[in-house]
Amino acid sequence: MHSASKRELTRISPYNRKEGQGYMRKEYREYHFDRMVQSIIHFASLSYDGTHKEGFGMFRYAPRFRDAIQTILMTGEPGVLLLKMIDTYLIEILTAHENGKKVALCTFNFSPGVLKPLDVVPICLEPVTTLGVAMWLRGLGEYLNYCCEVGFTETSCSAQRGALGAYLAGLGVRPDFVLCNSIGVCDTNATAFNFAAEYLELPFYQLNAPPTLVDERARTYHRHDFRGLISFVEEQTGKNLDCDLLREVIVETDKQDEIMCEIEDLMRLTPSPVPGIFNLFMYSAKYIYGGSRVATEIMESMLKVSKHNAAQGRAGTTSGKEEARAFSVYVDHYSAQLRPWAWFDEKNISHLGCMMNGFWPVHAPYATGDLKEGTYTMDPTNEETMLDSLADQMSRMPMVKQIRGPYDDPHQWLTDTVASIKTYKPTFCLYTGTIGCRNTWGSIKILARDTEKMGIPTLILFGDAFDHRITSWESMRDRIDEFLTVRRILE
Repeated sequence: MHSASKRELTRISPYNRKEGQGYMRKEYREYHFDRMVQSIIHFASLSYDGTHKEGFGMFRYAPRFRDAIQTILMTGEPGVLLLKMIDTYLIEILTAHENGKKVALCTFNFSPGVLKPLDVVPICLEPVTTLGVAMWLRGLGEYLNYCCEVGFTETSCSAQRGALGAYLAGLGVRPDFVLCNSIGVCDTNATAFNFAAEYLELPFYQLNAPPTLVDERARTYHRHDFRGLISFVEEQTGKNLDCDLLREVIVETDKQDEIMCEIEDLMRLTPSPVPGIFNLFMYSAKYIYGGSRVATEIMESMLKVSKHNAAQGRAGTTSGKEEARAFSVYVDHYSAQLRPWAWFDEKNISHLGCMMNGFWPVHAPYATGDLKEGTYTMDPTNEETMLDSLADQMSRMPMVKQIRGPYDDPHQWLTDTVASIKTYKPTFCLYTGTIGCRNTWGSIKILARDTEKMGIPTLILFGDAFDHRITSWESMRDRIDEFLTVRRILE
């Protein structure tokens, strides 16, 4: 018999709905994906509980995880708190069912504070994918491929496919239902969650995004649609919304927004006193624990470090110097064990964030003039105002706000990018996406033309933020190096 037959390489239809039927190498099936990631994060989070020498000495025995963990821990207390937060989050996922909680598979641009008052634990696919591609030297190629093995398109977004492949193979906690907040914004993102719901035979609810944002018709639609989501989750859990917990979420969210915006305000200084990787920390905390105290503690720690640097006139880089300022007009690059952030730091380049930092709370330093009407506020007055607040927040989550309509319409991608450029004054911009980013690939060249007209050199990187097999980080790094030299940004 041919070896391919023995290994059962045949693709199967998603409508067979049999978990684990596609081909995956045996060694990958030995352990659950989420348990493996949690074990790495857990032991990394303990490294600072001993002495500094003990903490960094242990990395000799973990060469394949060392670069990513060290890049995080070099920030000190904020990095330690981030790892402990992620560890807590993954433990919540792993123990949800035994603690009588439901598990929801959901998008990154979905406020987790919505689910806390309903006693639901979210599995946010994109952050979980990021953990895998950032921590593992090998990346998540096997899980990415598995989605294709069971019938999903290979031209979809890798941000979902990385972790989704593991869950489709039965190598993770089985979710109870699926929630999506990207329809009309990112078709490949929405299709991934639709596919997961069909393949795993799970109940599915998706919020819609009209092409406009601030008019009364769009606002009413969002708020009505959001209440439909709450009713759906109540039906799935058999529990009613806990208004006391909801108020706690609203108050904590507002506190987080104020701290985050104060950090972003410090980024306007030259040199920027904010370590570039803090931008990743901020939106990771918002996606995983928005509205919870644990995320607030991380932001308070980052603010303390940033203020200390500002008082000393230091940049947020390890050297304390700033040679250039970079802004990513879309997403960051997450694979290669966080080496992009280490490289920015080595080059004394202040990383000023990306679209993923654009939450648009009313306190945001970039929300000036007419852009104020595109913000949201947290109002804890009563149940109705709290639900309206969360509905407004969900409609302004990163990507949901910026790419729901034409790129140059009000409150869309170009407007937000220009606002960030005027606020943070980068010396150059970068574009990184995935092979599935149809909306942004379709307009990035004209957006880059517009930023160039503003006098901001802009480099389009042809790679995949979550799959290093498309273009290695080393190749992308060389392109950035060449760009910085040719455009005389760094001599």
